[in-house]
Amino acid sequence: MKIVTLSDLTEEPVSHNPEIKKKVMLRQGDLPPITNFSQAVFAPGQTAVSHSHPDMAEVFLVESGSGIITIDDTVYPLELGTCVTVQPNEQHELSNTGAALLVLTYFGVAG
Repeated sequence: MKIVTLSDLTEEPVSHNPEIKKKVMLRQGDLPPITNFSQAVFAPGQTAVSHSHPDMAEVFLVESGSGIITIDDTVYPLELGTCVTVQPNEQHELSNTGAALLVLTYFGVAG
C-alpha cells in the first residue's frame, strides 16, 4: 500500500521544460507497469516541447485551465475534464494557451 498527498510532495522539473513543475505520486516500480503518476502545472505560455516516448504511453487529464496538445502535427484543445491518451512513439507537445494555470494530472504506462 502507498498513500500520498499532493501537499506533502516536493516539486521537481518536468524533463521537457524544467520551468514547469510536477509532483510525482507514483514512480516506475511502485505499481508495474506504471512508469509515473504525476501532476504538472503550466504557467500561461509555458510549453513542454515536442517529444515522444518509445517505451511508454501517457494519459493526461485536464484538472484546470486550458491549452492545446499537438499529436503528430494535429492540434487538439485541452479544456477542463479532457482526457488524452498518447501512444508510444507519437510525437506530442503540450502548451498552456490560456490566461490561468493549466493543471494536468497524468500517468505513463510501459509499452
